[in-house]
Amino acid sequence: MDAIQQHMLDTYRAARLGEPAPPPPGRHDRRTLRDLYRHWLTHPPTPRTARTGRTGHSSPSGV
Repeated sequence: MDAIQQHMLDTYRAARLGEPAPPPPGRHDRRTLRDLYRHWLTHPPTPRTARTGRTGHSSPSGV
């Protein structure tokens, strides 16, 4: 099911229950991406160190 089909189903359910319709898909994408980018700028990711197994070699998955 794609986003449009899900939105249509949610709108139908809301109408049957007398609730307000959900916002259309993609309406807040730009604001969400901008907020995530600003959060990343103020809280940059920290580098992760590889864990080693019993043999002293790190595993391919990093676990």
